[in-house]
Amino acid sequence: MKAVWLDIRLFWESAWLSYVGLFSWLRPGTYLASKIIMPLAQIVFFSLIGMFASGSRDVSFYVIGNSVQILAVSAIFGVSMSVGGERWSGTLSYLFGTPANRLILFVGRAFMHILDGMMGVLFALGWGVVLFGLDLSHTSPPAFGLTLLITTISTSGLGLLMGCLSLTVVDVMFVNNTVYFALLIFSGANIPLGTLPAWIRAISFLLPLTRGIEAVRMVIAGNSLSQVVPLLVGELLVGLAYLLLGYLFFRWFEFQARRRGTLEAV
Repeated sequence: MKAVWLDIRLFWESAWLSYVGLFSWLRPGTYLASKIIMPLAQIVFFSLIGMFASGSRDVSFYVIGNSVQILAVSAIFGVSMSVGGERWSGTLSYLFGTPANRLILFVGRAFMHILDGMMGVLFALGWGVVLFGLDLSHTSPPAFGLTLLITTISTSGLGLLMGCLSLTVVDVMFVNNTVYFALLIFSGANIPLGTLPAWIRAISFLLPLTRGIEAVRMVIAGNSLSQVVPLLVGELLVGLAYLLLGYLFFRWFEFQARRRGTLEAV
């Protein structure tokens, strides 16, 4: 029982401290602007383009898609920097030197960003309601909450993998930006998947967010939780696959660093 309690404490403290350490240089106003202004800009931009292209004033497709896709800011950038930041801050050697459970330390890096990403989606949907009259009256709160949680967890799995890649590359922000903008296309946030070529659709369903965005659209339209369970199961499996791949890469990095006698880079 004591070991379980110590693991829980390790998970929480590592999650909280890595999150605080990542944003310690930000002022509260700057942080709030990233949660309020950025979703506003993205939703308005793509919604107006969609309105012009389709000739319809109903832009709920773009509002919902971009509101959910905005969680990738936390799940990709935030999570990856929580892992990769250990190298740039010079604390990676301490992390590898501790006897603590590696899986708990690794997964804990994503915990606060999952909550942060979900909050960002709520802000974004709020803009959709205020500016474009998004109708949420048919939405089941429990179904929406579970769908959003699973989608954020799944995308954070990709973020953990990107964080491990940042331990071996010089410019991880370029890679993160490429992944983020690719999700704008491949996830179905702005382009209906049915209109895309078959090879792009195949890639789309290998990525997180794709099933999650579709599930959120269905829940907001009034579908029940049971109707979106297949999408959520698929979304969760995709996220777990990325998480496992990231963890294996993380352990490989540690093994190579120890074997070569350096804990800073391989």
